[in-house]
Amino acid sequence: MTVDLFALLCGLVITSSAMEETVMDTRVATAELGWTAYPNSGWEEVSGYDENLNTIRTYQVCNVFEPSQNNWLLTTFIDRRGAQRIYVEIRFTVRDCSSIPNVPGSCKETFNLYYYETDAVIATKGTAFWMEAPYLKVDTIAADESFSQVDFGGRLMKVNTEVRSFGPLSKNGFYLAFQDYGACMSLLSVRVFYKKCPSVVQNFAIFPETMTGAESTSLVIARGICIPNSEEVDVPIKLYCNGDGEWMVPIGSCTCKAGFEPDNGNVCRACPPGTFKSTQGPGLCLQCPPNSRSAAEAATICVCRNGYYRGDADLPDEPCTSVPSSPRNVISIVNETSVILEWHSPRETGGRDDVVYNIVCKKCQADRRSCSHCDDNVDFVPRQLGLTETRVFISNLWAHTLYSFAIQAVNGVSNKSPYPAQHVSIDITTNQAGKWLLWLGVMTAMVVVAVMMTMMIHLQCHHHHHHHLAT
Repeated sequence: MTVDLFALLCGLVITSSAMEETVMDTRVATAELGWTAYPNSGWEEVSGYDENLNTIRTYQVCNVFEPSQNNWLLTTFIDRRGAQRIYVEIRFTVRDCSSIPNVPGSCKETFNLYYYETDAVIATKGTAFWMEAPYLKVDTIAADESFSQVDFGGRLMKVNTEVRSFGPLSKNGFYLAFQDYGACMSLLSVRVFYKKCPSVVQNFAIFPETMTGAESTSLVIARGICIPNSEEVDVPIKLYCNGDGEWMVPIGSCTCKAGFEPDNGNVCRACPPGTFKSTQGPGLCLQCPPNSRSAAEAATICVCRNGYYRGDADLPDEPCTSVPSSPRNVISIVNETSVILEWHSPRETGGRDDVVYNIVCKKCQADRRSCSHCDDNVDFVPRQLGLTETRVFISNLWAHTLYSFAIQAVNGVSNKSPYPAQHVSIDITTNQAGKWLLWLGVMTAMVVVAVMMTMMIHLQCHHHHHHHLAT
């Protein structure tokens, strides 16, 4: 799949050098090239030396004094190897027409490059082939200013290097054709290659070698696969391979999963023992928090040491903590059938700041042999469980009764410990009933007295009345 976003995305190239796959190079030919020249009076193959005195096979033509030249040179069949766009690098020399004495006006300093796509080798090439074959012109190639002065056996020559590309290609292979129409020139070397983006690891994803697209502006999408021990963050994960064989525009990414950290940019390394990483992401492994450890590699959480726990809301990077010791120095102030209990907070909080207190209330026989839970109507202010202050007011107790109160200290990991909460106990005995009962008693007595007095007065009056009648 290719997309033309070239203009938009020019600046987003990822540094990774493009790869060039050579499919033909005349410089490495040891035997004759065996290309086909038409007509015979045109191009001829000549052995020569390059600037490093390596033997090279060249093709030359120099029919500048004869008019109406049309000399064709056809390479052997070149397999495209799946490439959609092909590059041709030509090194050549052209004599300036002005440097040739008495040269006619038909002298040229350029030549044409063509290609011809085909699925199979063409064995025989008759006249019709040259006249009618569907050649596609790549370009007219001229010697430009970008030449290098090369010493060929004592003779300085201007060597030009030109690169052209063509596509899209769809058949098995192709021929290249060079057309001379009156120049004095030498083809020193022809290299045919295609470009591809190299296999690369980017954003913790690995992308395969990817051939460039059919156009120089094409962007070919390559799908990435997360490297080992990493997971996708955004999907899909893809890179674009541009026409120059460079990767561009990363989309999506992977990051190291929990228990693994990025190392040198593109490896996910297991957290070493004594460290952990609790979430997927770019973060590094952290040292185990206090009172915890990780014995194996790739820990996502550190295990609490014996006697230490992690609360339900505690995060993996927080220390493991313990339960509090018991409350201290409890005192009681009894006021008839109510009591105030006060105490000091525990010496040890277990490393937490969420210590609260529970009151366990028991009512006992005087001989302390049997105790039972207090009645439901006993009142605790501010409350019986989850006290944050070190004080509680307890009322609605029975008069003249022995009570035993246990004050437990608990925190956010008490529910994780197999042992009961640490506590301090205190026994108290209530005294007489509360004032309102007393007042009720007094009122009742007063009413009784009043009634009795009324009855006595009534009786006396009655007695007095009878006495009068008798007299």
